[in-house]
Amino acid sequence: MLAFLCILLLRLTAYASASSRGKHIILLAGQSNMSGRGGVQNNTWDGLVPLQSQPNPSILRLTAALTWVKARDPLHKDIDVNVTCGVGPGMSFANRVLEIDPRLGPIGLVPCAVGGPRGTKISEWGKGGFLYNQLVTRAKAARSGGGSILAVLWYQGESDTVNEVDAKNYKRRLANLFNNLRADLGSPLLPIVHVAIGSGQGSLVETVRKAQLETKLRKVRCVDAKGLPLLADNLHLSTSAQVRLGGMLADAFFNLRNQVS
Repeated sequence: MLAFLCILLLRLTAYASASSRGKHIILLAGQSNMSGRGGVQNNTWDGLVPLQSQPNPSILRLTAALTWVKARDPLHKDIDVNVTCGVGPGMSFANRVLEIDPRLGPIGLVPCAVGGPRGTKISEWGKGGFLYNQLVTRAKAARSGGGSILAVLWYQGESDTVNEVDAKNYKRRLANLFNNLRADLGSPLLPIVHVAIGSGQGSLVETVRKAQLETKLRKVRCVDAKGLPLLADNLHLSTSAQVRLGGMLADAFFNLRNQVS
């Protein structure tokens, strides 16, 4: 019992220390595969959290009420509120980052992705809209408590595979989103890692994927989700896929950090 209490005290001390220090902030934005559906079947999450996604005293989460708490899946449970959330890529990403470079702790994850029951198109993330404003507001609130925004992780596009106009305009809208976000956060070279979709709600998946893979902006890197295991709905990533994606995002993030320009 004494040993258990000592371990608990050490963990609480580490968490308090992480909460009080300047954080390296990661923004998580997009739709359902970023908010996480790993382990969700029939609107029920199985509650299984893999080792790579386990809580860590050096990983915090900004709640919907703009307070910092110890991060754990589902990260988006109070943001993407109209659906059941499960495992996403955020925790495995953060754990992998700290494994590679512990000096980057504490990490402050800021969930902003919204999938909802029908998904969100990139046009809904345009400057001045609710989703965009919420993203910027939460980013600034996270930074105001001390710390700096280290990167943005973006995973969205499945909803834009239904309509030809949406698919054809995706590349322009994606570039506008990234440029507007950087401008509004006062960080013109803020690192952004985004995901090329591996599934979609319609038949224009390859059109949207092409737009994502061909988006060329400074300090922006794209990772490819094609081939990652999906749930039975053939739309959402499985828990194991989310873990793999988190590692891919972390590797791309470090590639960007090591990039000279």
